[in-house]
Amino acid sequence: MNVELLINDRAQAMILYDKPFSKKLSWLEYDLDSSKLDFVLEDGDLRNFGIPVHPKLAKYMQNAYQVLMVQVDEQAGESYDNGYVPLIIHRA
Repeated sequence: MNVELLINDRAQAMILYDKPFSKKLSWLEYDLDSSKLDFVLEDGDLRNFGIPVHPKLAKYMQNAYQVLMVQVDEQAGESYDNGYVPLIIHRA
């Protein structure tokens, strides 16, 4: 799965991804210490899947509280807005 995090200076965050998740995504967790963004599925499982957050984006992530999820189908040239997911920010 290819995943890309976008965030602007107003702390509006978006995740672009190319394949559906195996289960419904419940929320995202951002660890300030490791600068890693984890995806938590409906069963509470992390599925050992997360992405690093670039240091330039990290300062904006601290002020975000939700993330827009957009699935992108490059072959069809379409994207699907899957709504907002809550973002939980913590330190390890």
